[in-house]
Amino acid sequence: MMISPADLVAYLLGWNELVLRWLERDDRGEVVEFPETGFKWNQLGLLAQKFYADYQHLDWQNLLIRLAAVNHRLVETISSRTHDELYGSPWYGKWTKGRMIQFNTSSPYANARSRIRKWLKTVS
Repeated sequence: MMISPADLVAYLLGWNELVLRWLERDDRGEVVEFPETGFKWNQLGLLAQKFYADYQHLDWQNLLIRLAAVNHRLVETISSRTHDELYGSPWYGKWTKGRMIQFNTSSPYANARSRIRKWLKTVS
């Protein structure tokens, strides 16, 4: 399925904000529902659709500004944590907090890069 560059940015924005919410909930001692309340891991396509809808009101420039801001916040919060907090014990199943962050930030970026390449081939 071909999606727009704006949808790709919304997808990245959605994942970055979701990972931040996981960390904030965990910091407050609240239960973290993975991947998101109302979604299961086998419903990531539906979750992506939710992200597109959540940010469709933003124009291109504001999508980019918001993505840069959430990315900065995510880097800051990860940098403020110790290695032991990130990798010392399981957080979700067998996965540590650091691995869950990695899986759910770097994987969406890799997916987006692949989709951008496909999109560029169709518009070139």
